Amino acid sequence: MDLFRDILDKQVIDRRQVKIGKVDGLVAELRPGKPPRIVAIELGSITLARRLGARPGRWMAGLSARLGGKSHSEPHRIGWNKIRDIGIDIEFDIDVRETAIFDWQNWLRDHVVGRIPGAG
Repeated sequence: MDLFRDILDKQVIDRRQVKIGKVDGLVAELRPGKPPRIVAIELGSITLARRLGARPGRWMAGLSARLGGKSHSEPHRIGWNKIRDIGIDIEFDIDVRETAIFDWQNWLRDHVVGRIPGAG
């Protein structure tokens, strides 16, 4: 398996087939004397900004923390052990409703889009 080709930027869905986002990063565990092991994927604007460099990553983490609180200053991680299937999409054994992944979208819907006449 070529991780970058087969995993990075693929659509992530939860156990109810809800589209969560795309894989923005991979988290590896470095082990002395052994090859690295993938332990999680990351989703979200912080990880995407980090792909552009350290400075954009820090800027996005700071902005996320200011807007959403300290709990939003880190990317969303899903453990590699939660994978159910890798195909066209990557299905994880999670329920997105039990995570903070959609917090920003929900806030925009409630505070911005919901106030636009005719948008509801």
